[in-house]
Amino acid sequence: MADSLIDPGNLVYKRTDVLNDRIMHYCPGCGHGTAHRMLAEAIDELGIQSETIGVAPVGCSVLAYYYLNVDMSEAAHGRAPAVATGIKRVFPEKYVFTYQGDGDLAAIGTAETIHACNRGENILIVFINNGIYGMTGGQMAPTTLEGMKSSTSPRGRDISSMGNPLKMTELVAQLPGTYFVTRHSVHTPANVRKTKRALKKALEYQKLNKGTCFVEIVANCPSGWKMTPVQSNKWMEQNMFPFYPLGDIKVPE
Repeated sequence: MADSLIDPGNLVYKRTDVLNDRIMHYCPGCGHGTAHRMLAEAIDELGIQSETIGVAPVGCSVLAYYYLNVDMSEAAHGRAPAVATGIKRVFPEKYVFTYQGDGDLAAIGTAETIHACNRGENILIVFINNGIYGMTGGQMAPTTLEGMKSSTSPRGRDISSMGNPLKMTELVAQLPGTYFVTRHSVHTPANVRKTKRALKKALEYQKLNKGTCFVEIVANCPSGWKMTPVQSNKWMEQNMFPFYPLGDIKVPE
């Protein structure tokens, strides 16, 4: 019986070697860990581990290099697309991706994001959108919903004085340089599978040299939202998804 239990044929799940065997620092219930695993599995299943270079900037994603067993480069806050552009142009045969949060990509990094997508840089941008600054104190982010409370909008986001939340994915989908633009989540097994398929497609498309691929993952932030993991997932379904609907936005013809 013991021998049958360790028979490789009986394995239901095995951690990919692209994901380092380390305990993650993310808060309980956070979507970052699952997003890391899906990205790692996509790289593994494509057999491109040795050909992949990732870029992680400041924010909760800053330690992505600690968990993903691929070549990684750090970038200044918001500058990941610029760094990835340089890497891809020097090593055009490599698979290059950025892994960024909404405070990074949609605030201090807005210019880098927009211009990299407009130029059609042949990279993958992975965008984690939890509607808040998760690492630095729960401040309002560009993606914070109307009425959503944060440490800098304790009464909720007021559109009249704080402006509207940014739909970055719809915005970049309009740019001629983007090739594949989609939005997913990782809060249920079915959504996790869809996210991995999208990440694999986006990585594979780099061989076509057709432009930027952009994958948004709408995620929860239990700590920043002051909720339990279960509560945060329900709140995300009821509030985030209606404003940030899941699904493909721009697909290759």
